[in-house]
Amino acid sequence: MSVSAVVGANWGDEGKGKITDLLAQEADFVVRFQGGNNAGHTIINEYGKFQLHLLPSGVFNPNTTNVLATGVAVNIEAFLKEYKELISRSVPEPNIKISHRAQVVLPHHILLDKLEEERLGAKQFGSTKSGMAPFYSDKYLKIGIQVADLFDYDSLLDKVKRNIEKKNILMEYCYKTTKLEAVTITDYLYQLGQEIKRFTCDTRKLLLDNLDKNILMEGQLGALKDPDHGIYPMTTSSSPLASFAPVSTGLPARSLEKVITVVKAYSSCVGAGPFVSEIFGDEADQLRSKGGDDGEYGATTGRPRRMGWFDVVATKYGCELQGTTDVVLSLLDVLGYLDEIPLCVAYKLGKDVIHDFPTFSDLERATPVIETMKGWKCDISHIRKFEDLPQEAQDYTNKIEELIGCPITYISVGSKRDDIIIR
Repeated sequence: MSVSAVVGANWGDEGKGKITDLLAQEADFVVRFQGGNNAGHTIINEYGKFQLHLLPSGVFNPNTTNVLATGVAVNIEAFLKEYKELISRSVPEPNIKISHRAQVVLPHHILLDKLEEERLGAKQFGSTKSGMAPFYSDKYLKIGIQVADLFDYDSLLDKVKRNIEKKNILMEYCYKTTKLEAVTITDYLYQLGQEIKRFTCDTRKLLLDNLDKNILMEGQLGALKDPDHGIYPMTTSSSPLASFAPVSTGLPARSLEKVITVVKAYSSCVGAGPFVSEIFGDEADQLRSKGGDDGEYGATTGRPRRMGWFDVVATKYGCELQGTTDVVLSLLDVLGYLDEIPLCVAYKLGKDVIHDFPTFSDLERATPVIETMKGWKCDISHIRKFEDLPQEAQDYTNKIEELIGCPITYISVGSKRDDIIIR
């Protein structure tokens, strides 16, 4: 038995949901270990098409226990909505556990996120406006609300009063809007607490007692959104690195044995910030329209994704950060329309050609060094063996494997769970 993680190497939207859904068929536990409902995983299986934002991707396997670990930002209203929608679509009621130490996304976290992006105007960070930055700010200011706090009204009221004290100064003098009301917020949170009480437990102890089982950790977004090692400040507010999974869950660091890192056969990005291999105009529109099941649009925001060619520099860096043992090359089938497939193999900074991923200021100045490979010009979605792929598709896969220095174990050739090649 083992503990594995499914994570992203790039900007997110790599196709992690499908792979987690596939691997969850053999998992005893699927664990969301960071982030909140600020990103989504699109899954297509026998029940239909789903976009999961907070629920772990193991909810379709009735034998799997699905866990929201302590490091997750729990938007309770979003959780309940997603859970009820799942049941309404004839999915068997999943077994879900929420850490009693996880912290709660408060309604004013979302409000503050929106107000701040509006204040920043053209200089905004491209936030999904799900409240993540205010949520994590409160967590590290030690004024956040844990799930366990929701069940004692008087204690909760005291903590809410403390939480909003400074915020009301911002509301009045910075954002010029209505002050927050402690009683209103407490009533709302206490009621939500009653609705999720049956899901809560000590998830650290639960997982620790089951280390002899198959545990699959599910990450959100990708390595380039990490607040320490990503494209700061155009990052998320929690660490999407596999090494954070033991921290979030409370399991020993040595327990993580396998890191399955998902990378796209091309690049995409939602949000602001430098994107070296980006393409524009008709070229981008064509790739966007063919990508994914309904095109390349954010699963949470609905925003059109920025498009680019496969970026070796960024992907190799992301795989190194993740401690990758296995790579999933996703959406390879999408490229079947191209006569030639561009690859960004390096960056150019002035007269220098670099192969190591730089910091923000250099990324803004960098231009891509492009090589091209011959395309295969056919549909490969029906293929299930690597040797049955057209030679050009094999060559493209092998070239990427060589350049990023990690073995490509899985190749996704379609949007459904079983559209997969295992090498």
